[in-house]
Formats: sequence, C-alpha cells, structure tokens
Amino acid sequence: MRPDLEGVVEAALTSAELDYERPKPGAFLVRLPGQHKLATLTWLIVGDQALNVEAFFCRQPDENHAEFYKWLLHKNGSMYGVHFAVDEIGDVHLVGRIPLSAVTPEEIDRVLGCVLTYSDESFDRALELGFASSIRREWDWRVKRGESLANLQAFARIVESS
Repeated sequence: MRPDLEGVVEAALTSAELDYERPKPGAFLVRLPGQHKLATLTWLIVGDQALNVEAFFCRQPDENHAEFYKWLLHKNGSMYGVHFAVDEIGDVHLVGRIPLSAVTPEEIDRVLGCVLTYSDESFDRALELGFASSIRREWDWRVKRGESLANLQAFARIVESS
C-alpha cells in the first residue's frame, strides 16, 4: 500500500466537499446526495492491491426478477469504474476496484461521480421493474389516508397503468 494513499483519499473527499466518516484506518464511508435516490452511502476501502468501492443500491426485487436482473446486466456493459453486483441474499450493490497505482484525486472524483450517477439515474427504473406491486400498495394506502404522494410522483404511470 502506498503510504500516502489514505491522505489522497481524504484530500479528494475534502476537496469535493463530501460528507464522510472514517470508522477504521483505511476505510471511508462517503455520503453521496442524490435526487431520485436521496443518498448513496459508499465505502472506499484501501486494500493491499486496490481501492475497493462499494455502495448499496437496493434490496433484492420483490417481483419480475428475470427482467430486473437482465436490465442490470445490460447496464453493466456501459459502466465505468463500478458495476452492479448481487450479494448472497440478493441485494444489489455497485462495486469496483481501482489499482493502487491509479488512485489519484481525479480518479476518486470520477469513480464517485459514476457511483452517484448510476445509483441516482437508475433508481426509479429499478424500483419500477422490481417493486411495482409494492409501489401500487403504498400509493393506495396513502390515497386512503390522505397522505402526500409527492415522493411517489415518479411512479404515477405505474399506478395509472394498473
């Protein structure tokens, strides 16, 4: 491990004015604020050979599994720095590794920008594909109780098409 690597990561995060924590040496938990997905918590972990990047995207889908995973695999083909991956229980993450020799403030900024873009821009579609029934139930529940539908407006077409 390059001795100054943690300093490079910290300087990049500070320069980008990102909120982060350092729960242990070599580990940074970064909060990336979004618009569709309100926040994407992203780990940057300095390893022996690479800077590991991991961000939770969404839990395993409730339905439409084949189409959901097909869509994720298709997305992977055009992504830089990170890709969608499924953990042992089926939850979806964005993961990647940057060789230590390639870790620079610019590369950290680029990869975090990719994480944020892929997470935020893909979130609504992922929910449409894998959670449409839950969205409809939530919509109906809110309507019956007179609750706000403001944060569900992106999914109005799902409700209207049923």
